[in-house]
Amino acid sequence: MYVVVEGIDTAGKSTQLDLLQKKYTDAIFTKEPGGTDIGLKLRSMALNGEAKSPIAEMFLFLADRAEHIEEVILTNKQKLVISDRSMISGIAYASTFPLEKMIELNLLATNNILPSHVILLELSPKELEYRLSQKENDAIELRGIEYLINIQNRMKETIIKLGVNHLFIDAGKKIEDIEKQIEDFLNE
Repeated sequence: MYVVVEGIDTAGKSTQLDLLQKKYTDAIFTKEPGGTDIGLKLRSMALNGEAKSPIAEMFLFLADRAEHIEEVILTNKQKLVISDRSMISGIAYASTFPLEKMIELNLLATNNILPSHVILLELSPKELEYRLSQKENDAIELRGIEYLINIQNRMKETIIKLGVNHLFIDAGKKIEDIEKQIEDFLNE
């Protein structure tokens, strides 16, 4: 199984991934971007603004994704692989580009390899506003609630368009309830 946990910042991905790591000790845990040696360099280049062009930046992330599929997903296809983010986040955050074009480019980068299970932790605008008020915000979070909700909606739209096996979870629920929903989904 190739399982992906998605969600905007503060949705609780890290919490649920930590719980999964305790439960599935034999699984391969990875992340995008930056799940490979080359990926770490590409991630650093992209996040440090080394690419001046938004198109060049997008291609850095696509190169990371292609390497991740080759190095992590395909070499571990007999194992359970659980990833913090995937092409779904890549497509959603590249919001200045048309959705269909981003899906097409990402399918090329992943050689049409899609996750077997996608979990999207969703926040209501009210819950997102509360969570952001409880912490110091990074550059993406400083773009505001409307921006982040639009990214979340684009993640949801991407998942539906890809037709992948998915679970949408209200991330405002108790941690234990979310954990149980994820466990049931993975054991189906």
